[in-house]
Amino acid sequence: MKKALLALFSLLLFSCSPKITTSFETTAKALTIEDKVAFLDLHHAVPEGAKKIGNAHFQDSGFSTDCDFNSNLIKARKIAREKGANIVKVTEKKTPDLWSSCYRIKVDFYFSEKDVTKIPQYQLQIN
Repeated sequence: MKKALLALFSLLLFSCSPKITTSFETTAKALTIEDKVAFLDLHHAVPEGAKKIGNAHFQDSGFSTDCDFNSNLIKARKIAREKGANIVKVTEKKTPDLWSSCYRIKVDFYFSEKDVTKIPQYQLQIN
């Protein structure tokens, strides 16, 4: 009985998160919490010289919660820091609709030697 309850709890816990698929060609040294990560929305250009190191796809798992646009970007920032990327560029964005209450986004991860705080970027909102 305990094993069944534990399995059910685990299933519910992980099914509430969006499905995140990542692919990285290369990784760099992980960034620290002090290192800045820039968020570039669809209309923002990637700075010249930035090197693409990977991408991710955020999807609805069917029971997803906490999958609004800003929450997905916060998760993307965590992935970026782990892989050594300092730019997260949104390449595709689907808003919630009749079939999904989640934002479904695709992002590319880049590393730039330049100061990323100087480029125009999306500002995260506090929900």
